[in-house]
Order: sequence, then structure tokens, then C-alpha cells
Amino acid sequence: MTTPIIILALLTLPLTLAFLASKLNGSSLDKRRYALWGLGITFIFFSIGHIVKTEGMVEMLPPWVPYRLLLIYLTGALELAVGLALFVPKLQNVAAKSAIAIFIIFFPANVYAALNATGLGGHQWGAIYLLIRTPLQLILIGWTYFLCLEKAKGRFNSTLESY
Repeated sequence: MTTPIIILALLTLPLTLAFLASKLNGSSLDKRRYALWGLGITFIFFSIGHIVKTEGMVEMLPPWVPYRLLLIYLTGALELAVGLALFVPKLQNVAAKSAIAIFIIFFPANVYAALNATGLGGHQWGAIYLLIRTPLQLILIGWTYFLCLEKAKGRFNSTLESY
């Protein structure tokens, strides 16, 4: 059950550290940069899971899905590419939009795994795990939309500047 905690820690750590540093030295804070870094680190963590925990990832897919092992490696490579692109300024908007798409498209595998108590990362708890996983997905999507996409730099981000 530590996986959601690790995900949230990786996601928020760069922005938290940058916020604390900006308060200590009185400098301005580029929230978007550090939010993107956190998301990038999180996606790299996701991709590592596809290599280190391959069998658990395969179990998260229904048996009728063809080429499950290959699919796990390909989605891991995709997550790595998105994770790295989140650090490249010219690619960040596309990468952030891709991240949101991945969160939405991959979520049914999490639902399947939880309903069948298979896989890893807490899915063994069964359907109750969706009470944790679903809010986590919403947090990840919200983080990406409100903090990482340039077009979302409006009212929400100006509200954050008052902190």
C-alpha cells in the first residue's frame, strides 16, 4: 500500500523543496517548472515499475489482451518517454497532455486489477483499493492540468501566488 504514498511523494517533492527554498532566500517560485519535474520523476518511476515488476503488471491486464508482456514493455517505454519529455521545455505541454491521456487510458487496467485482486501496488486489496486509486488518479490529473499545462496558467495559478 506504500505505492500511492511513494507516487505522491515523488510528485510533490520538487515543488515542496523549491517552495521552501524560495521562502528561505526570498526568491520567486516557478511553480510550473517544479510541478513538471515532479510529474516527470513520477512517470520515470512508473516506467521503472514496468521493468522491475513486469509479472505484476502483466497480471493487471485481462487474459484476453494479446501480447500482454510486450504491451507492458511498450507502455513502460511510453511512460519513460513522457517522463523525460516533461524536463524538455519545448515538449512539456505535449508531454503533460500525454500524461493526462495516459492517466485516463490506463485507469481501466487498475480497475480490472482491483476488481480481480491481482497485480501489485495495493490491487490485491480488491475493489476497496479503488477508494484509494480513484482519488489518486484525480489528483494526478488535477496536478497535471492545473500546474503543468501552460494554458491553465490563469486564475488558479494566480491564486497560488498569494501563498
